[in-house]
Amino acid sequence: MSINISTTSTEGGCRVAVSGEVDVSNASALRDVLDEQLSSGEGMLAIDLADVPYIDSTGIGVLVGAAHRAKDLGRSLSVERPQRNVARVLSLLGVGADLNVTGAQQ
Repeated sequence: MSINISTTSTEGGCRVAVSGEVDVSNASALRDVLDEQLSSGEGMLAIDLADVPYIDSTGIGVLVGAAHRAKDLGRSLSVERPQRNVARVLSLLGVGADLNVTGAQQ
């Protein structure tokens, strides 16, 4: 399965919009984009998951790794608008606070 990833600059940083299922077959593409944005930018990094219906443990690991790297760089990172089932998995794994999850869909 493929994912689509787009980035846009915002006044306070950058937004990364992801669509499609994030799993072991494509999580490295997301990791590459997040690493690039963390290395080259400043300010807030917002990851929009509104169009991600499924994420596996590899994808979650990519998000958590990016959150830790952002913290090390003194940057803020948030995961925004996850679909209900994705938000549930993040909550069950106890990583919601690390990822600053906001705007979970009902």
